Amino acid sequence: MPTYHCKICKNPANQVFYSKILSKYEIAYYHCPNCHFLFTEKPYWLAEAYKEPINRSDTGILQRNIDMAAKTGRILFYLFDYKKKSLDFGGGYGFFVRLMRDKGFDFLWDDAYTTNLLAQGFQYSNEEIELITTFETFEHFENPIAEIEKMLAISPNILFTTELYPNPIPAPNEWWYYAQDHGQHISFYNLTTLEYIALKYNLNLYSDGRSFHLLTQKKLKKYVWRIMLSAKFSYILDQYMKRKLTSKTWADHLNAKEN
Repeated sequence: MPTYHCKICKNPANQVFYSKILSKYEIAYYHCPNCHFLFTEKPYWLAEAYKEPINRSDTGILQRNIDMAAKTGRILFYLFDYKKKSLDFGGGYGFFVRLMRDKGFDFLWDDAYTTNLLAQGFQYSNEEIELITTFETFEHFENPIAEIEKMLAISPNILFTTELYPNPIPAPNEWWYYAQDHGQHISFYNLTTLEYIALKYNLNLYSDGRSFHLLTQKKLKKYVWRIMLSAKFSYILDQYMKRKLTSKTWADHLNAKEN
């Protein structure tokens, strides 16, 4: 049996269980007792898992993008310099970028594995970036530290989603986020893991404790972070924001016609 070391902190990891991926590969899962990162054995099945980069069972993809656009809009507008360019890393078909540009934010797209269908003309090409968003990507990272460092080289502000595993570690049949049916989820985190990452890069971590997280150089008051995510204040915040922003829908349309 090979010895596995944690991909986050390099400490020895313990095998915790086996599970079947893609209904045919029996694979091992490992847990780090130091930073609590949970990960699969070397994922030799990924080429098969990514025959379709966005899996068929992800029926929540559109609603998730709509929800993320609403939260991201508030966070970017009130906590960062919203007039600067932002980047959606692992942007999929470009749906999120289009939503954000329609709201009035100057968003760009980047994804090494998926075709840009809806954000053509707004590909990232080394522009200065205020905020990176990356939704439902961390669980796909075979080498999380390399991907995080790639993003931090672009911006010190990363807004992301990934579902945190509950304690104790759930068995394979007790947590839907293992996603054994499509085999693309290979890295799993809890709050301790994210705190370790924040400390490693001298960043501040803000999280809802479940799935929505921010790594940033900025120091925020926790109540401000909670207000940004609160449904109670969303209407007031959104109405003020809309009065200050100008949608890029028509400007992007004219630019596309000219080019």
